[in-house]
Amino acid sequence: MAATLTQRAGEGFRAGRPATTPRNGRRRLTKALHFLTFGAPGLLIYLALVMLPIVMTVRTSFTNRNPANPPTTWVGLHNYTRLLHDSDFTGALWNTVIVSVIVTVAANALGLAIALLLDRPGRLYNLLRSVFFTPVVLSSVVVSVIWQAILADDGLLDTVLRNLGVADPPGWLSDPDIALYSVASIITWQTLGFCVVVYLAGLAGVPTELLEAAEIDGAGRLARFRHVTWPMLAPAVTINTIMLLISGFKAFDQIQVLTNGGPGNGTTSTIAFQVVQTTFTGNHIGYGAAMATAMLVIIAALAVLALRILQRREVTL
Repeated sequence: MAATLTQRAGEGFRAGRPATTPRNGRRRLTKALHFLTFGAPGLLIYLALVMLPIVMTVRTSFTNRNPANPPTTWVGLHNYTRLLHDSDFTGALWNTVIVSVIVTVAANALGLAIALLLDRPGRLYNLLRSVFFTPVVLSSVVVSVIWQAILADDGLLDTVLRNLGVADPPGWLSDPDIALYSVASIITWQTLGFCVVVYLAGLAGVPTELLEAAEIDGAGRLARFRHVTWPMLAPAVTINTIMLLISGFKAFDQIQVLTNGGPGNGTTSTIAFQVVQTTFTGNHIGYGAAMATAMLVIIAALAVLALRILQRREVTL
């Protein structure tokens, strides 16, 4: 038996690879059993609830599926070429870009500033951290209803402004020139707590030895932040930017509750809102699937591009 194993091992090494032993076989079997026990259920759920709907949506986007106008036929790239000439879609895309830029920049800047202020020990600061994080755990619909009561015409904010002497307050949700920025501000307010928590975690990872050494060398607060704290926060910036970018592109609940795509003709309509309107209200399921697929491709491309740029910045810093 020993001679046989030795002969197999010699043949394996002569072939350029180690021979398979009973112990290696048992290890592989154990790993396979662990995967089937712990990994396979989660993988199956992910495939069923995420990947399968994506595949079905992409497939539907190449058809003219419309329950009100059967039969369903294969139209190829017709839906995608139609998107390029659809003013509603291009307008929604532009609105989505504006919302995403505002949310990403404003929430990152304000989140970092608030995290720097709250990066102190004490019960008061712990309480303030919880206060800032509260909007994150609230439903977007609940947040939108609250802000609708505040920003509506004759709402709380307009009432306060009139009492302060402002005769004609702006229509925060009814003025086509302001409504989109009001919605973007509300989304920024709701996502701000997430940025604060991520930046607080990043600040907790900054070595105090480096800060003390910089202070001993005569560096002021601004210099310590610029040369020590800011480079150490690069991973936090990456996480917040990617998450905020995705949140801005998939904004729907706030638009639906606050403005329903108005005022006017789609002045606050986003791609996600346009997908729902086209698919479920207009019954143009094939065309709506093409919109959803285009949105998925745009988000994935922007996320990958931003991730590469920010990760390269992490290495540089």
